[in-house]
Amino acid sequence: MIPKFDEYKERFSVKSDDEIKPGLESIRRALQKVGNPEKDLRVIHVAGTNGKGSTIAFMESILQEHGFSTGVFSSPALVDVHDQIRMNSMPISPIEMDKTFVEMKEAGLSGMLTDFELLTVAAFLTFKRLAPDYVLLECGMGGKLDSTNVVEPLVSIITSIALDHVGFLGGTIEEIAMHKAGIIKEGKPVVVGSLPNEAMQVIRTKAITSNSKFVMYGEDFSVIQDEFIGGSIKIQLTKRRLKGPHQAINAAVAIEALRQAGVSMKSERITKGVATASLPYRFQEIAEGVFIDGAHNPAAAKMLTETIKSEFPGEKVDFVIGMLKTKDLKKTIDELIPVANSFTFITFPHPQAASAEVLMGSCQYNRKRMTKLGDDTIILRKGNDRKRIVAGSLYLLSSLLN
Repeated sequence: MIPKFDEYKERFSVKSDDEIKPGLESIRRALQKVGNPEKDLRVIHVAGTNGKGSTIAFMESILQEHGFSTGVFSSPALVDVHDQIRMNSMPISPIEMDKTFVEMKEAGLSGMLTDFELLTVAAFLTFKRLAPDYVLLECGMGGKLDSTNVVEPLVSIITSIALDHVGFLGGTIEEIAMHKAGIIKEGKPVVVGSLPNEAMQVIRTKAITSNSKFVMYGEDFSVIQDEFIGGSIKIQLTKRRLKGPHQAINAAVAIEALRQAGVSMKSERITKGVATASLPYRFQEIAEGVFIDGAHNPAAAKMLTETIKSEFPGEKVDFVIGMLKTKDLKKTIDELIPVANSFTFITFPHPQAASAEVLMGSCQYNRKRMTKLGDDTIILRKGNDRKRIVAGSLYLLSSLLN
């Protein structure tokens, strides 16, 4: 479900399938029909269970601080399809999307692709036309069979690996790591964040067989007391809008990836880029004491808990939770219990949304309740002196704010 995408498909009579069909044959045929626009782009390719969006936000901010133009392709949509394809941090205009659909219609792409494959082609065509200096490309799911995996990147990034999308990617860390490692290309460096040992071994092996330089957080570069250290390079990272210990790692991965991509940078501009980088729905304060965060799986929930401990030492918070039923509900909620005062569960309008009743049944904490999505006085206002955190699906968070 990509908001407003169907409007373009109907207007230009371009059909696509709303199912998920992993594989690259169809998109490769389609890209040939439109002249392989992806081959003209300077791409940094990003995969990972969590941290993709934040790492891209740091790279985007650092690049723009140095005067480079940026294109970003990401998912899911926060408001509608336009914000999935961004130029210099701004969603592309309907006029630009019209131009792209004209190209796809004239090339005869109707009926060839899934929705996400068609949108990926749209992103490549748009970026070829607008010609950003760098394209920051986020995998939709996995890596090896994701429709974005048709590029020859300057550098590949794997931010993190945890259990998610197990129906498509496999039920073990090693299986998921194999999918993520699929974005590593022959002779191109790969930069990895903090990964479980079993995932690290899979990624390292793939890098060796691909003759790819393997650059690992904690071994080749790191952040120690708000300072990036990579070889002889030291850069101060004293301020960040994106909060939490995990965001320091994401910032370090972003810096190292840009270095490996050969981007010429200055330390003071890197510091400013990291300080000013922002991303909607990542521990974002939307009212006094009210925060929203897109923690939608156990790994992300664990990071949110660590952020709360770091930002509000010793405090308990009131959670409002809405999630997709395809996620590991119980383990995600369990990760939040150490910093929870209470849980409020809601159902939100999405075909895959878990009901509040199911969420309640997945919660092992005594102080819990259900409420209706439209009751903003409960959801978007803190109770007493406690902070309130609205967390879970990005679809939920976008429905609250738009």
